[in-house]
Amino acid sequence: MHYDPIKKVFGDAARSSTLFRRIFYGLLDMMFLRAWYVKRALRTLLDGRKEAFTLFDAGSGFGQYSYFLARRYPQAAIHAVDVKDEQIDDCRGFFTRCGLGNITFRVEDLTQPLHAEEFDVILSVDVMEHIEDDVQVFKNFHRALKPGGVVLINTPSNLGGSDAHDDEDESFIGEHARNGYGADEITEKLRSARLRVNTISYTYGPIGMAAWRLGIKYPMQLLNVSKAFFVLLPFYYAATLWLTLVFMYLDYAGTNSTGAGLLVTAVKE
Repeated sequence: MHYDPIKKVFGDAARSSTLFRRIFYGLLDMMFLRAWYVKRALRTLLDGRKEAFTLFDAGSGFGQYSYFLARRYPQAAIHAVDVKDEQIDDCRGFFTRCGLGNITFRVEDLTQPLHAEEFDVILSVDVMEHIEDDVQVFKNFHRALKPGGVVLINTPSNLGGSDAHDDEDESFIGEHARNGYGADEITEKLRSARLRVNTISYTYGPIGMAAWRLGIKYPMQLLNVSKAFFVLLPFYYAATLWLTLVFMYLDYAGTNSTGAGLLVTAVKE
């Protein structure tokens, strides 16, 4: 049971107007706990920067993090890439209509060494679990960063990441090369690419995973059974949204000793 086909339905609907796309971004930011964590990490990393800087959104997807970055940090020059042509074309059109000129979009393969000492910061959100040759990507990140540059990575952990609970389980998300990383594993792989881990923390602890299932997984499972359940979604969320958001806040405000997600920053040595 996967949510990618349903996610695409919402993404296609958001293409119909600039307003709908902004609403779509707002819903992603509200309903996905990873967005809460990633945005907080970005604010911690970037809010003190007054001078111009360069940023690489490595796997921009629908473009919601690029949108946040381009608006919050007008002094940044942002380069956003994805392997899917339709995603890049879609983002180009939307960002042009929004008048955000501090960002470029390109179709790129992260396994290819296309950049050399160009970026102060690299952002990679839920991308690495999709790529088999992850060490090569980490090496390319090292190559692309300026000296002292930082990479921020959000990815599922191997402790129930992607809502899979052992090596035999199929990821609920789908299209994954791995269900998640162990903290030691990703630290060693980054070290082998000469990227020194600066911070590493767990996200989606037990209460965060309860929020994920209540707010995302269960509705997606119903929609995979029949698209007719779309008409029931407002009633479902009317009953459950408040509890989902409370669970998300408790996870976000606390400290997780373990969790289904990992948030990592690493510095170019």
